[in-house]
Amino acid sequence: GITPYDATHIGHAATFIVYDVLQRRLLDIGHEVRCVRNVTDVDDPLFAKARQLGVHYLDLAAGEEARFERDMAALNALPVHSTPRASSAIPDIRGFIGMVLDRGYAYESGGSVYFDVSKFPSFGSVSHYSREQMIAFARERGGDVDNPAKRDPLDFVLWHPSAPDEPSWEAMWGPGRPGWHIECSALALRELGETIDLHGGGSDLIFPHHECERAQSEAATGVPFVRHWMHVAMVFKDGHKMSKSLGNLVFVDALRKEWDPRSIRLALLAHHYRTEWEWTDRDMPEAAARLASWSGSVGGRREVQLLDDVRAHLDDDLDVPGCLVLIDRAVARGVDVTDVSRLLGVDI
Repeated sequence: GITPYDATHIGHAATFIVYDVLQRRLLDIGHEVRCVRNVTDVDDPLFAKARQLGVHYLDLAAGEEARFERDMAALNALPVHSTPRASSAIPDIRGFIGMVLDRGYAYESGGSVYFDVSKFPSFGSVSHYSREQMIAFARERGGDVDNPAKRDPLDFVLWHPSAPDEPSWEAMWGPGRPGWHIECSALALRELGETIDLHGGGSDLIFPHHECERAQSEAATGVPFVRHWMHVAMVFKDGHKMSKSLGNLVFVDALRKEWDPRSIRLALLAHHYRTEWEWTDRDMPEAAARLASWSGSVGGRREVQLLDDVRAHLDDDLDVPGCLVLIDRAVARGVDVTDVSRLLGVDI
């Protein structure tokens, strides 16, 4: 999902387009797919940006969500099953926290509710990080590891008091708002049930977000939360991961003013989802040339085997770059690649 406080950059888009190709292949096989993309409209970064701009956080979220949807439509992403908002699920979240507390996996302290990682022995099995690594990542990613109200530095917040200018809801533990992780677990349970076939996002979500999601979800329901995890590697620019703090971002809506959105999609598809990569000034011209080449194939001869070969690459850990090489070679042979490019979401 998204936290709608800024425009969609290439790193975000790469993740969503990977899942779009996966969804297309699953549908191509004949599966029913329910893809849920949540909207985290109750979260620290959103509140901070709204505070900085002097606007209501929901107004900021609505505007950025609309911009994101325009970007996804331009990149030819399939519609998803649902896009639930955290702000719509406060009753679900309160009930979920109650389940975790009732099962003995959480405690109240200092006006907040925390998950007790000591009660969940398999904590860490999503990331496979050491305790020292988890503490370091938690400190870096807003885990509040030095909070004296917590029994353990890795315990994470489920509910806490709101700042004076933040939204607040009533709860039996006191007025406040949910933590980030619990929102996604509650939405997943509401939209997809107790166990999800596949769950993921960017690799920076492995810890703490997905680690904490699994722990609290399985603590609440007593059944496995996710059958398969899938994480998309980070995109770099100028030698560093794209991040707002560094300002090394490339925004999709800015690229769309200069380039065909199909070229932007092809630029993203040129990299395997497991591999970190660097965005450079060569990406768009190379993608535009590829689009022109593929478009020039229309009206050529058909080759049935090509579609089977592309499907085989997709089934091999979603090897989209391998698909692009196959299609390029087919174009060079005078083959019409309309059908195989459509499977990748590129209409020529």
